[in-house]
Amino acid sequence: MPTATRERTRESRGYGARTGALVGAAVAGVAVGVAATVGRKLFVQFASGTTNDWLETLKIEHQAALALFDKLQATDSSQTMIRAHLLAKLKYALGKHANEEENIIYPALREAGERQEADHLNADHGYVKTYLYELEGMDSDDPAFLARVKDFRAMLEKHVREEENEIFPRLKAQISEEKSDELTAMLNKEGFRLA
Repeated sequence: MPTATRERTRESRGYGARTGALVGAAVAGVAVGVAATVGRKLFVQFASGTTNDWLETLKIEHQAALALFDKLQATDSSQTMIRAHLLAKLKYALGKHANEEENIIYPALREAGERQEADHLNADHGYVKTYLYELEGMDSDDPAFLARVKDFRAMLEKHVREEENEIFPRLKAQISEEKSDELTAMLNKEGFRLA
């Protein structure tokens, strides 16, 4: 075999080996990414889905959101990166939670004849989105930032009290145990999908 042909053969084998290694690394990366996504979903849902009761799950999620407010309100204007990170976490937590309520619980309220309450709570979620939009548009070192966070928290706490102390317990009393179990299963499924 001529020398030039042997060198091209060696080069093509080296190229093939490098390509195989790159393809192998890419496949391994995808597998790790898929496993990480499933693991994250299980972890996120485990925290709220372990109660086996839709109302208790929502209460846990409410408390988790309020804990993020605590952390956000404990920052000062020099901690802009921390504020941005906490605001992103709050937006994610409230978005997931709102979707669960809007897609599962509020329709159940309407089905139980509580249309006005469902519409009221749904309107509150519009204000939640507005607060998040406004906070994302503000400089987090702005002195008005924490004042807006405080207003947001007060609005959210009122919403949570209405849900936990009035509207949701009334719904739970109106529906059968089977329907309650169905809502729990649907809520857990929705939460896992959104995690």
